[in-house]
Amino acid sequence: MRHLLRMASYSSQTNMHARNLAIVWAPNLLRSKDIEATGFNGTAAFMEVRVQSIVVEFILTHVEQLF
Repeated sequence: MRHLLRMASYSSQTNMHARNLAIVWAPNLLRSKDIEATGFNGTAAFMEVRVQSIVVEFILTHVEQLF
């Protein structure tokens, strides 16, 4: 998480701020067995990934307090 936070510090150059990093990394960091097991697609999968990205974004914006 600290590495991702460091990457976010270069967002003015890369446009990879905490939200974009969360969108990209959330499915890997918070892998959902439900999506994999049942083969979610469409709206259900999108909603699951959305929740994951919100959680990762929260963690990234509070790294110092959490870790």
